[in-house]
Amino acid sequence: MSLYNPNRVNPQRPKRIALVIANPATSSSTGWPVGFWWSEVTHPYYVLTEAGYEVTFFSPDGGACVADALSDPNDASGYSRHDLISQGFLHTPELLARIANTTPVQDLVSADYDALLVAGGQAPMFNFANAHALQQQFAAFHAAGKVVAALCHGVALLAFTQTTTGEYLASGKTITGFSNQEEDQADQAAWHYGWLPSGQSIMPWRIETRLQEIGANFVHAGAWQSYAVRDGNLITGQQNFSGEATARLMIEALGR
Repeated sequence: MSLYNPNRVNPQRPKRIALVIANPATSSSTGWPVGFWWSEVTHPYYVLTEAGYEVTFFSPDGGACVADALSDPNDASGYSRHDLISQGFLHTPELLARIANTTPVQDLVSADYDALLVAGGQAPMFNFANAHALQQQFAAFHAAGKVVAALCHGVALLAFTQTTTGEYLASGKTITGFSNQEEDQADQAAWHYGWLPSGQSIMPWRIETRLQEIGANFVHAGAWQSYAVRDGNLITGQQNFSGEATARLMIEALGR
């Protein structure tokens, strides 16, 4: 049941968003446990719920989802210590309980939702290739004219999502996502801190390269800049600093 929100235009039928989080995985390139990225869930959640939308959490397999450690503002690395929105989410037990019990994507009834948003993290690079129900839902939402969005490594989904005619949904579309420049810098940081041997890549493949290969017009705003782009009812966000920008384009597309 939703709490009262004075920003809601139509409290009898608020817009509803299905927010998909990656299930835990193990990196085939590093052996690390990988998952979703906190700010790519919490920042869109904050913007969308402040606008009066209802957000339900899904994952390809359902059940508990686990975040990448560096995305936790309380992680010893201090990498995300500035992320006060995620800190607030992490200190709200009822929200954490929803992350611990996500609904399987196969149970998503598209008629009940106005938009579908796929968050990123490292896990999508390893388990979205086999997330067939999610690929089908994303394509079906898009074909129905509903708003679909993907953020950061969640854009990996578009490397596999096809239309009913067998074409890649991303072909001919202008999109963004985690760029090759950012992958290079992430690898260099891993080498600098001794997390990986020099020359070894964190990711087994790259979103920018793969999507260009299937005919997408891939754009970005430079490394680590907040950036999102809309092509019709398809919205994509560049990386973990682009959650708010992605959500605001969704609001623009959906209307209040």
